[in-house]
Amino acid sequence: MSDVTVLHNPKCSTSRAALDNLDGVGVEADVLQYLKEPLDEAALRELIGKLEDEPTDLVRRDSFFKEQGLTDADVATVDQVVAVLVEHPRLMQRPVIVKGDRAIIGRPKERVAAFVTG
Repeated sequence: MSDVTVLHNPKCSTSRAALDNLDGVGVEADVLQYLKEPLDEAALRELIGKLEDEPTDLVRRDSFFKEQGLTDADVATVDQVVAVLVEHPRLMQRPVIVKGDRAIIGRPKERVAAFVTG
């Protein structure tokens, strides 16, 4: 088992690029397809506790977000972020890279290699 985990969506080019970047620097990672295996509340809280980015950044603001009637005010707190992502896992930003007790959102994709090798 690796000390690096990638929360991955294979349909996302940035998520696929993150895996390529890891391979390019020789880092093996466990890959969790979070849409097939959604994170529960406890796992999301643990992830947010490791996240170096703002918790609200973990939520994608795409057309689905808007279709749900959500606004930035609905994902302003950790509790709100967790509630939205439990209900709508597809709104989780991807990829998310976890290394030990730290995590980042892998956007822009150039962040990934520096994070896992630093």
